[in-house]
Amino acid sequence: MYRVIIVEDDPMVASINRKYVEASEGFSVTGMFKNGQEALEYLNTQDADLVILDYFTPQMNGADFIDRLHAAGKTPSIIMVTSANSTNLVKKLMRRGVTDYLVKPFEYERFRAALERYRSAQNLLAEENGRMDQTEIDRLIRIRRTGETGGVAGAGTGQPQQELPKGLNGRTLEMVRGFLRDHSDQSYTSENVASLVGVSRITVRRYLNYMVESGELDSRIDYHTGGRPGILYRWRKD
Repeated sequence: MYRVIIVEDDPMVASINRKYVEASEGFSVTGMFKNGQEALEYLNTQDADLVILDYFTPQMNGADFIDRLHAAGKTPSIIMVTSANSTNLVKKLMRRGVTDYLVKPFEYERFRAALERYRSAQNLLAEENGRMDQTEIDRLIRIRRTGETGGVAGAGTGQPQQELPKGLNGRTLEMVRGFLRDHSDQSYTSENVASLVGVSRITVRRYLNYMVESGELDSRIDYHTGGRPGILYRWRKD
């Protein structure tokens, strides 16, 4: 089980990041912090395998956090999840060993790909006292450069792969499904779900329509929008 901590001062973004991490088998969020100082204090006594890090947080920015982390002898992998995207800043952070870099807003599939890339690299490095041949080293380099994982969609979840219509992905379906199930006392438009889950509006509509057809959701037309009627979706309670 990979231990993950999240450093993010926006509670909603932090909550979404946590859902994304825990939707992937083998990853567990062991700490959530609003700033780098809190995270460093935690890491003084605890270890983490992976840090999901925002650049703009109170007390210190992401680069300062990484420098202080390394000065303390800690070297977890780091995935930046941030709105900071200037060329100079990206280069500065990559030079500090950042594993992956996601610019907000992003879709769940991109987040999942970052975790799968991390998992694939760790699998290659798992044997502490072993040796890597040239083929394995070359594959590790490809993973870090291109994101190649060698896996297939739906693999590594521990669950049977679900037969879905063409264009639908099982992990994305679980993200949308989990959100609506966890908020079953409310109705949402497709725009609401897209914003809160982090999937594009066009994409999320395909999943909502599928879930209505499969009987998981109820839908109704909302005529009180002040304009063009919209559709509200709600988890169907048995």
